Amino acid sequence: MIAFTACGASAQHPISIVPTEEGFVISEGPEKVMVYQRTHKSLNDKYTRANYIHPLYGLDGEVLTEDFPRDHLHHRGVFWAWHQVWLSDMKLSDPWATIDSRWEVYEAKILTPDSKSRALQVFVHWTSPLRTDSTGKPVPFVRETTTITVHRAESDMRKIDFQIELLALENDMRLGGSEDAKGYGGFSARIPLPADLAFTGTDGPVEPTTLSVEAGPWLDFSGDLGGTGRTSGLAILCHGSNPGYPQRWILRRKGSCQNVVYPGRDPVPLSREKPLVLCYRLIIHRGDVNDVNLDKLQAEYNSEALPRFESK
Repeated sequence: MIAFTACGASAQHPISIVPTEEGFVISEGPEKVMVYQRTHKSLNDKYTRANYIHPLYGLDGEVLTEDFPRDHLHHRGVFWAWHQVWLSDMKLSDPWATIDSRWEVYEAKILTPDSKSRALQVFVHWTSPLRTDSTGKPVPFVRETTTITVHRAESDMRKIDFQIELLALENDMRLGGSEDAKGYGGFSARIPLPADLAFTGTDGPVEPTTLSVEAGPWLDFSGDLGGTGRTSGLAILCHGSNPGYPQRWILRRKGSCQNVVYPGRDPVPLSREKPLVLCYRLIIHRGDVNDVNLDKLQAEYNSEALPRFESK
């Protein structure tokens, strides 16, 4: 069972967050914005995943994410996951590849920060079959608090904020990306990859390479994402408070996902007292990168104080 509460006034609010058996549907008026997947999903009992966004919709209803893509069946929508989760010298799980990993969403809240935005806050325990008590019950080793804030669409764009807080529940917990030179892991988006997909960073066009690239604190992905003949885009902005800011990027033109790299292949410790906080903003927009002022939007994002949310 999940504990679920709605906080703040909601009458006539333009953003609705509706619980379902599998998660939450977030809409603005009659138009869906996204679906948060709370319960576990799998494909023939493999590639089990939960705690991610799919579908994510564009402003004209186009679907901007993919789930269970053939080339990488473990990829899923907008997700945040890592290859390495260590307890001392024991590798407990590989959440990126959905190996020995479960996400138990034990509580959710709907928050209403103001008249133009609403937030879904989820409290998640990370577990693994490799870490159990004497009865065989999985013992949580990381507590995640993630707050997803959806803003009203305006001026042909929408802002969606992710604040991810990770707190160790055991001593000597560490978190890391892939153990190769790419070091990928962290906040990611599995988006469609049309032939006209354009990658743009702060200094202009960016060409994906095998290894991570420096492209500044924001990256825009624009093209015929919905397969409708219309150009639309999704940009990822990194908040200036993030460790390693501006973080590097793993970018792919074919058969993979887009990733903001943190921490890389060398694991970082997770504290039992002070959570690791990672913050990202999605900009969903019509048109291409020239139709949004991402330098201005990045400056605005960095100038905003991070909201303080209750952790459990």
